[in-house]
Amino acid sequence: MAESAMNDVEYALLLSLADGSFHSGEALAEQFSVTRAAIWKRIQRLNAYPGIDIASVRGKGHRLKAPLELLSEDAIRGRIQPGLQHRLTELKVLPVVSSTNAFLADQCSPYLHSGQACMAEYQSAGRGRRGRQWVSVFGSSVCLSLAWRFDLSMADLAGLSIAVGVAVAGVLTDAGLKGHGLKWPNDIHVNGKKLAGILVEASGEMEGPCQAIIGVGLNVHLPAAAAGEIDQPWTDLASCLPAPPGRNRLAGDLLDALMQACVRYQQRGLAPFLETWKAYDVYIGQKVKLLMGKDTITGIYTGLSEQGGLVLDSPGGRKTWYSGEVSLRGKA
Repeated sequence: MAESAMNDVEYALLLSLADGSFHSGEALAEQFSVTRAAIWKRIQRLNAYPGIDIASVRGKGHRLKAPLELLSEDAIRGRIQPGLQHRLTELKVLPVVSSTNAFLADQCSPYLHSGQACMAEYQSAGRGRRGRQWVSVFGSSVCLSLAWRFDLSMADLAGLSIAVGVAVAGVLTDAGLKGHGLKWPNDIHVNGKKLAGILVEASGEMEGPCQAIIGVGLNVHLPAAAAGEIDQPWTDLASCLPAPPGRNRLAGDLLDALMQACVRYQQRGLAPFLETWKAYDVYIGQKVKLLMGKDTITGIYTGLSEQGGLVLDSPGGRKTWYSGEVSLRGKA
């Protein structure tokens, strides 16, 4: 669907239905000053989004088959620590967008002196690393991007995805998750299944300043029906926790942690994040494949270098790699 496919009235209608209770067509028509037929048409449009399932029952009205916690700018901002509030000059919460990273790339100046963030209920063209599609289901994930200026060179940003991974893993620990870990360079796994992914895109002058757009996608309660579109083992928080935190809490805590990580990275670089990475590194000591285009390097993964590179012991000796993708099952 196009980025502008859901208009303001349709989104307001969804907000009215978000509690999961029945709402009569007559009451909705009166609320929005339209006919009952117009309400019906808008409900059909909403039902076209993966993850939205509005039932219509004669004599009762319309309701979402399950309540939906929609993202709220006020609730998200309320999770940001006071000392960072002034660093977030703009937060966009959108119902539908092509990609939160792409939205910020289009909207932000590369010379911004503060942070700007974008979150969406649904991404029509979300992206992961290496051009992969990030499967999106309306209201079932946290999809957020943060644009941040660094007075660092492009080379200095090479380890930023490592720092971001540590920040995301810490938020999940605080949410009560156990047993999750980091897969180089930017995935969060639980029992070998992907729970969250990170995409960092940097631009600017080679010697600085630079702007990084940090995208995070976290599966909160992804329907099993989405599994057919995902090309690797996956999981969600609802499968890992008996009562996962609300999406607004998660979104706010993630944004706060990302901003803290950016401030710390600007001041001290990657070094303060490496020890924490080791604590979350679940694949160290394992035999892995490093996929680099058409080439595959097989070796024992021994950890990260001080610059955040992957260190492999292979038949050709110990080497450090700064690009590529780790595969543990023949799939990355």
